[in-house]
Amino acid sequence: MTIRIHAATLLLATSLCQPVSAQQSPAPPAATDGFEPARAIIADVQKIVTPNGVDETLILDLGGARQVVNVRGADRANPILLYIHGGPGSVEMPMAWSFQHPWEDFFTVVQWDQRGAGRSYPLNDPAVIAPTLQVERYRDDAIALIEQLGARLGQRKVFVLGHSFGSAVGLAIAQARPDLLHAYIGMGQLIDFRENERVGMRQTLAIARERRDADAVRAITALRPYPDRGPFTIVQADAWRRYANRYGSLAGRRPDADFYFNSTKLSPLYTPADRAAWEKGSSFTVTTLWPRLADVSFASLGRLEVPVALLLGRRDSTTPSNIAAGWLGRLAAPSRTLCWFENSGHLPMIEEPGRTLAALLLVRARARGLAAVPSNVDTACSQLGSGAR
Repeated sequence: MTIRIHAATLLLATSLCQPVSAQQSPAPPAATDGFEPARAIIADVQKIVTPNGVDETLILDLGGARQVVNVRGADRANPILLYIHGGPGSVEMPMAWSFQHPWEDFFTVVQWDQRGAGRSYPLNDPAVIAPTLQVERYRDDAIALIEQLGARLGQRKVFVLGHSFGSAVGLAIAQARPDLLHAYIGMGQLIDFRENERVGMRQTLAIARERRDADAVRAITALRPYPDRGPFTIVQADAWRRYANRYGSLAGRRPDADFYFNSTKLSPLYTPADRAAWEKGSSFTVTTLWPRLADVSFASLGRLEVPVALLLGRRDSTTPSNIAAGWLGRLAAPSRTLCWFENSGHLPMIEEPGRTLAALLLVRARARGLAAVPSNVDTACSQLGSGAR
């Protein structure tokens, strides 16, 4: 039986794709898709023209795997912001043009297609990569990337922004190598994978019952005893998220995130062939890695030696925000900042892009001991202090 993973899962699956075992031989991707003129216009509008700017796409060896990295910023003297994408396998590089450009005035922004994902997928043999797909390997790849970027750009420390699955990788970096970071920023923060599934399913089921959505109630209750017992598979994870996304978990005020996925067609950094590789890599990565994540948890992590900020969508049950907020309240760290995005689900960077930029500037200012940013940002972002020691 062919299993198709729902397009809107983002955190876990990304666009319509099939598990590797069920794939047929795909037709060769079209060399052209009709969007070339639009991509050229966007590339021209977003061209980096400042004297000390940077805009380059690199292929780097990270942990023995070739991986694609894009680096953009108006001034090389700005701090680095490494964006660690979610999924697993859900690259952000092809969407970044839609929200990232204003960030580039204040940060040198790095988009990284992780091993087995996006443009990195065809650069390595999947059979060789598959056994390496573990959170610890992604963490070590990211540490190697930070060290290479620091040497290349002359920056001693970076800001790390981990989104969704990438937030588990980001926390692992902050735990292992705080000396490399100005601050850690989590968006759609994952703390405990099993608890994430329990709470997300419970919240979605409550909404389904409130709306008298009988199909959703039946489908979600049929998943039990997941996630507490039995296989931890992407098919089960996706089965409840299709209803959560309809209720605004992925995009808080929309029934789906098609607007977000469709933006990939206009990316200056992704060709039709790259998008085809992304789909294959996403399927490969998420079906391989998801079963290995069942017992990954940071719930007992009570102290970090780096400033921590969480950017949380109030309507997000893909990675339920109340879990992350509760964890941050217990954490001891040099500083803790909690930013709520009232109109967002799992994608604040594109649902509330102005507020996301303002939050990043607040984190940048606080981490570097600079003056406070406008008061309306402080209203959304609460400084919790260092936490209990």
